[in-house]
Amino acid sequence: MASEERIDLTKPRWSQASFEGRARHFFTVTNPLNLFATSEQLEAAQKLVKEYKLGTEPAGTSTDDVWQAKNLYDSAFHPDTGEKQLIIGRMSAQVPMNMTITGFMMTFYKTTPAVVFWQWINQSFNAAVNYTNRSGDAQISTQQLGTAYVSATSAALIAALGLNAAVKSLPPLIGRFVPFAAVAAGNCVNIPLMRQREIIHGVPVADENGVVVGESTKAARQAVAMTVVSRILMASPGMIFPPFIMNRLENKAWMRRMPWLASPIQIGLIGMVLTFATPMCCAIFPQTASMSVSSLEPELQEAIKSKSPGCKTVYFNKGL
Repeated sequence: MASEERIDLTKPRWSQASFEGRARHFFTVTNPLNLFATSEQLEAAQKLVKEYKLGTEPAGTSTDDVWQAKNLYDSAFHPDTGEKQLIIGRMSAQVPMNMTITGFMMTFYKTTPAVVFWQWINQSFNAAVNYTNRSGDAQISTQQLGTAYVSATSAALIAALGLNAAVKSLPPLIGRFVPFAAVAAGNCVNIPLMRQREIIHGVPVADENGVVVGESTKAARQAVAMTVVSRILMASPGMIFPPFIMNRLENKAWMRRMPWLASPIQIGLIGMVLTFATPMCCAIFPQTASMSVSSLEPELQEAIKSKSPGCKTVYFNKGL
């Protein structure tokens, strides 16, 4: 590839300055087919990415080969640490995992044991995703991990059970939206607690050349807030539109004769919605977020001015 222009693998294939570019990037990252890649294929992709960055890739390597390796690498390895991620925590697992969990959560939302079980399953999955996709190389203790997990599960259960009791006298359709309220409440608790190390100590911030100039708690709070918003929006389409459809279908004679169809139909509907909602909601905010130096902590502003006087904006990974 010596005669071709070198690819900058520190950046996605498509410009992240536009929503379209970010969406195209996340459609590749969240592609469920990436889950079928073997360990050998993932390691080969990682190896090719590393070799290409050093200019030592095998002769005959094409641009498409490099981008395929980059897409596979991005789907399975943490962008900051380079560590292979837990398979259920990878963004490529979001659609199959969420469609299954959400489908069951919205099918069995009436009885207390079912609510408790599926909210617990959902928050366990969320905890794995939030930990796997935390920003930077932030470490979290077992105690902090346990606190976040128990707190988020409790918040989701309180919201679900409380709202279920409150809507008993309301039309059945209203009750179908209780799982969404519980998921939103759980995300508002789970994500900040799971990433509390970042909020307390800050996330690495870098200048336009990628040189880390410090750690910022203000950047961390912005990163966590953007993640909470995108996660709630990500869950919204799959938990708002299917209830209207299912409410109509369950009044049909054929559905009353075969009530067992409710769960697979609902899971299928949610899966179709999430296939598009997941990458598009990930694309709402740039993965590499930015903040003006003047908005950072005063002491960090001073440190940046002394080290990099020309730096006006810093950049950081917001997490997913």
